[in-house]
Amino acid sequence: MTRFALDRRALLGGAAAGISLAFAGRVSALSPAARPKLVVLIARGAMDGLSVTPPYGDAAYVPLRGGLAVPPPGQPDGALPLGEGFGLHPALTGLHGLYGRGQLRFAPAVALPVRIRSHFEAQDVLENGAATLRRREDGWLNRAIAAAGGRPLKGLSIGAQTPLILRGDAAVSSWSPGSQVRPDDRLALRLQDLYADDPLLGPNLMRGLATETQAEASGDGSVRRNDARALGEAVARLMTGAEGADVVAVSLDGWDTHAGQKAQLQTRLTGLDQLTTGLMTALGDDWRRTLVVAATEFGRTARANGTQGTDHGTASSLLLAGGALKRGGPVGDWPTLAQGQLFEDRDLRPTLDIRSVFKGVLRDHMGIDRAALDTRVFPDSAAEAPVLAGLA
Repeated sequence: MTRFALDRRALLGGAAAGISLAFAGRVSALSPAARPKLVVLIARGAMDGLSVTPPYGDAAYVPLRGGLAVPPPGQPDGALPLGEGFGLHPALTGLHGLYGRGQLRFAPAVALPVRIRSHFEAQDVLENGAATLRRREDGWLNRAIAAAGGRPLKGLSIGAQTPLILRGDAAVSSWSPGSQVRPDDRLALRLQDLYADDPLLGPNLMRGLATETQAEASGDGSVRRNDARALGEAVARLMTGAEGADVVAVSLDGWDTHAGQKAQLQTRLTGLDQLTTGLMTALGDDWRRTLVVAATEFGRTARANGTQGTDHGTASSLLLAGGALKRGGPVGDWPTLAQGQLFEDRDLRPTLDIRSVFKGVLRDHMGIDRAALDTRVFPDSAAEAPVLAGLA
């Protein structure tokens, strides 16, 4: 068995070294062709971090997980090795390929600043960026776009509704696969007349129609249901060129695995892997300026339940991928699963505020300064420093 090399000193050392990103600067002052790209994937339903990045080297992992434990590398259906006693779920072959190229890192035990197990409340906190419930009506990613200053960054949400993370004062577009409403459609023409003098709905409608036109021109109107790779390619095409989006949010549903978790996660993680692969492939040269963040509202219980699933927990894994990411190890500390170390004797104990990772990404990748992060993007969060070392 691979020696479990994880310890507190090693992981803190990795965090101190930081995730150095290959690009920095005041992004809004750059030309569209040089600006970095950021994609935030929200895994809704509480993604099980102990399956996404299984800590197979932790002696308590298999006894706690039983049949849900992902076997070590080299065994049937075993984890894909990441080193230091961690692996990657075997469905994540594309992401493991990125790891081999130094373009994947992970934070093994992140959590929100508040301890809650309600999906709706936790997703609200995850997206609004506050330290407590119901503090904000807008999202931290929208505030980051506004804080970048200069030439506005282009924000884009993927899905039927704009998620909270992208709602706010900064104008953003949205696109939903299959909608295909053309500016010259009868309904679109009527809406343009109706909203012509509306300062809010008028511009929103025109941005939406412009995105539809861009999507149709790029040939992505044929995305089939559950074709995650095609969706990733379609999103990438909306991010390229002079009018391409700089900041994108994508919601991924279906991670609440109370029963039959293995089969569900196989499907969900395969989709996540294909989506990322589609993004990378279709972004082409723009991939080197791209960072993808995959986060969830909370983790799941360390122990399996009686229906081969897990229940609502606390800490989970966060994935970082992209051509803008420098090679490195795990981000943050590992609390271990040993007896006495679980949070409330049931959950993986958090060691890192998830906002610290977001702040590091926004500072080092998007060029947003610390003061704006502490006060505007994540209000009253000065105590939570960006986890990543700066590039300057």
